[in-house]
Amino acid sequence: MALEQEVMQKMKEAMKAKDSVALASLRSIKSEILKAKTATSSKDEIPEAEELKLVQKLVKQRKDSADLYLEQDRKDLAEAELAEAKIIEQFLPAQLSEEEIDKEVKSIVEETGASSMKDMGKVMGMASQRLAGRADGKTISKIVKGNLS
Repeated sequence: MALEQEVMQKMKEAMKAKDSVALASLRSIKSEILKAKTATSSKDEIPEAEELKLVQKLVKQRKDSADLYLEQDRKDLAEAELAEAKIIEQFLPAQLSEEEIDKEVKSIVEETGASSMKDMGKVMGMASQRLAGRADGKTISKIVKGNLS
């Protein structure tokens, strides 16, 4: 099922259950989908890779906001953001563990012949493509740095 139809189905369920947090989260996904469609001026569905990026962006925004709220000692607002992030994460594929990411990064380093931090861009590019949707960029970057230093 396409992301848009899945979101619409979950929105109906959230409305029936009167779950305002889920409803707000799902509406933000729907809004981003509509923005992406109008940006490309296509009435069709957007490609799955673009949907993944869109959902990852929304999760990252929520987590970054939660971090800022925690820095400002606003746990109530941080908890709300994390609750929304958890709901939005349901639309992402299963996330890889750090060990699995490390294993993939090591194989990329071997393939590219990377040996120093100068090669980080090349390794990050390949890693980001291969791990798209299954790992966040911050974790990938940390593991690549660890393997190249």
